[in-house]
Amino acid sequence: MLDANQVRNEILAFLNGLAIPYEYHEHPKAHTIDDCLAMPFITGDITICKNIFLCNRQQTNFFLLLLKPLTPFRTSVVSKALGSSRLSFAPEEALTELLHLTSGSVSPLGLHFDKEHSIMLAAEKAVLDTPRIAFHPCDNSATVIFTQEVFWQKVIPALGISPIFITLGENPTQESV
Repeated sequence: MLDANQVRNEILAFLNGLAIPYEYHEHPKAHTIDDCLAMPFITGDITICKNIFLCNRQQTNFFLLLLKPLTPFRTSVVSKALGSSRLSFAPEEALTELLHLTSGSVSPLGLHFDKEHSIMLAAEKAVLDTPRIAFHPCDNSATVIFTQEVFWQKVIPALGISPIFITLGENPTQESV
């Protein structure tokens, strides 16, 4: 298992190797979304996502869910939107084994380590509402910021995944983009 610095360095090397433009900020460890929102470089034009790693009861289907920071997480609504019943938080062991991450450092950039593409990336459609988007580079003592276009059209394809977008609320829906 790689330590947090090794994981962060591998993610940054991945981004730099592809000449992906991003802003990079080091900061004290941010354990919660409130910690992230309090960072001085997180402004109104940036969505810093709440990232939730989920699985079904059998732990055979895994999802990495990106939500707006203040969107409440309701298991039944998300389960319906994703078409998977009985979703719950994935165990810490799965997070470490599949994504080389620990709780508090969950990031879609961790999908770099999912070489089998066994984890579905799902995002609340509202995360697209700002010009820029931010994540930890798999280490919660740093944050990277991308333009939405760069993240969805360069980073995500380089990871070899196709995300799905969901709309939450009374009638949750799912769509591919």
